[in-house]
Amino acid sequence: MLLAQSMQAQLFSKERLANLETFDNRLLSWGYFLGFNNYDFNFDYIEENGNTETDVTVDAKSGFNVGLIGDMRINNYISLRLEPGLYFTQRNLTFPGFEEQKDFSREVKSTYIHIPLLLKISTKRLNNIKPFIVAGISTSLNLSSNMKNPDDNLQGEFRMTNSTSYYELGFGIDFYLFYFKFTPSIRGVFATSDELIDDNDPLSPWTSNISKMSSRGVFVNFTFQ
Repeated sequence: MLLAQSMQAQLFSKERLANLETFDNRLLSWGYFLGFNNYDFNFDYIEENGNTETDVTVDAKSGFNVGLIGDMRINNYISLRLEPGLYFTQRNLTFPGFEEQKDFSREVKSTYIHIPLLLKISTKRLNNIKPFIVAGISTSLNLSSNMKNPDDNLQGEFRMTNSTSYYELGFGIDFYLFYFKFTPSIRGVFATSDELIDDNDPLSPWTSNISKMSSRGVFVNFTFQ
């Protein structure tokens, strides 16, 4: 409530005082973020038939993010950011062609150490706000990966790789408050690597028709610096 009142006073007050006037002159700045995520899977199939009834369906659940921020100033409008964080998420998969739940349903819980390197491009500061866009690349380590498990979907084990690479795009707004800078942002992430570990049987009814499985997601983060 105090944060909302402070932001409202600075955005809509006729008398706008500049907060943290020298904040952006620092070469390095630090902070942390909290937020939410929504991960999904994108499937590419070996035989594209356009029939959604034969496709794997994904029920994406909202997850939680927490992490740190390191920002290096390049000039008045550009900075380089490193945002390592811990991301918790869950996706439920339903495979077509099965009648029993133990065969068609897979619960995929993932805990990622996600490390993006982002280029932040900002506009000119307007009173106590500064919009920006971000773009960059990232990698993640899936702490919940079971890629080395000899069991596969025949035994109820859906296997994924333990590392993934992505590209990211997003935007946000810096709010310069009296004591700190508060930044809400939204970002899309798109995996470039295949995360599926095929079943041992090359004719597996679960994975034989999938050529690539890659994550995509949306991050909503709230940053404090």
